[in-house]
Amino acid sequence: MNKPILLFCATSITGFNLANRFSNHIRPYVPSANKSPLIKHWPSLQLENKGWIKMQIETYQPEALIYAHAVCDVTKCEKNPDWAYAVNVSNLKRLISLLPERTRLIYLSSDHVFGGDGRYNESAAPCPITSYGRTRVEAEQCVLKRAKSLVIRTGLAIGPSSDGRTGHMDWLRYRSKQNLPITIIEDEFRSAVWAKDLSHRIMLLLQSDEMGIRHIPAAEAISRVILAKSLMSLLEIKPIFKTERRDQQAVPHLGHVGLTSLYQDIFSQPLPPLI
Repeated sequence: MNKPILLFCATSITGFNLANRFSNHIRPYVPSANKSPLIKHWPSLQLENKGWIKMQIETYQPEALIYAHAVCDVTKCEKNPDWAYAVNVSNLKRLISLLPERTRLIYLSSDHVFGGDGRYNESAAPCPITSYGRTRVEAEQCVLKRAKSLVIRTGLAIGPSSDGRTGHMDWLRYRSKQNLPITIIEDEFRSAVWAKDLSHRIMLLLQSDEMGIRHIPAAEAISRVILAKSLMSLLEIKPIFKTERRDQQAVPHLGHVGLTSLYQDIFSQPLPPLI
């Protein structure tokens, strides 16, 4: 593509890695509240402002736009579902209403559209168990009504973060260095993948003609405990943490959720395992 790919936004683990790996092709935007030095030169995202959205579209005439903006804090979403809806759904609807038909829209969704234990492919009916998951489902439905659009569901992306504290890997490192307590949910299993591999697959899908829903599978769903131990070993930090079960938590947690695919092509191949 000759014109820049707009990325709304680049502070998620996936978004941050996309922006860095494909810096020659992607124009990243970040929330104004994020003051991380690593992203201070990237333009601010103003999705509440129709005039700002129109200006970006008119200025860059994008052939493609990657939408990775969402509040993913499950606890905050449970406490304030109206706020979660405004951020995760209303902002997207506003963008879609202004986006030209010629622009390909790639919506990065989540395995949180599912909740019960199971292996889920693209034909599986969503079954969210949290307010966050429900906003993801409604956002997907908005995107699927639009031509030239693709919903990409991913599991847990593992890689560097924009602030050095978020995302599972940097969260473990930061809390270990600060001697802060670490609690791992022992009965949660996710399709965890390296963010660099995930970013590459997303760009391949963006450049394809695929529409509808596509999953990016992992080789297997991995337990949070095994994941934490493996990452701590990689980071050369002591594997000191406590474990708790899902039923001990104040808000619902995913159980054993694995993403699979009903397709058999280059886009459906499981990404390399973390371990």
